[in-house]
Amino acid sequence: MAKADPLNETEEVFWRALMRIVISLPRCLDADLVRTVGVTANEYTTLMCLSEAPGRELRMTYLANASALSASRMTRLVDDLQTRGLVTKRTSSEDGRGNVAELTPAGLAKLKQAWPTHLASVRGRVFDHVDPGTLTNAAQALAEIAARLEAGR
Repeated sequence: MAKADPLNETEEVFWRALMRIVISLPRCLDADLVRTVGVTANEYTTLMCLSEAPGRELRMTYLANASALSASRMTRLVDDLQTRGLVTKRTSSEDGRGNVAELTPAGLAKLKQAWPTHLASVRGRVFDHVDPGTLTNAAQALAEIAARLEAGR
């Protein structure tokens, strides 16, 4: 392993704050959604991904990847959403091997109901505390880091 220089004071503060956000923010967003509309953040993300997909349906493997959940966790989540009438699950008509989740009208209605809470939570917990002058640079830096991580670099 190559020798790495220690983080300087600013880098250390940034890194520790980022790690605290990675741990705390999902919990806060989840609590806001559950308390207000009765869906978890993972359920919201799943409904959102389906709403944005062609025909409002996605293969389960793609949905798991898009939601950053394991295949087994996504199966349990979709099964629960199906029990509540928010999605349906069926065998893929393309190859008959994989499963496809599809957003129902009730699921779309639940997503629309949850959207204002999600926006208020994100604004109140993040954007209301970021100087608008630094937002563009921060967004660009984080997007570049995310792209590199997703590309495996």
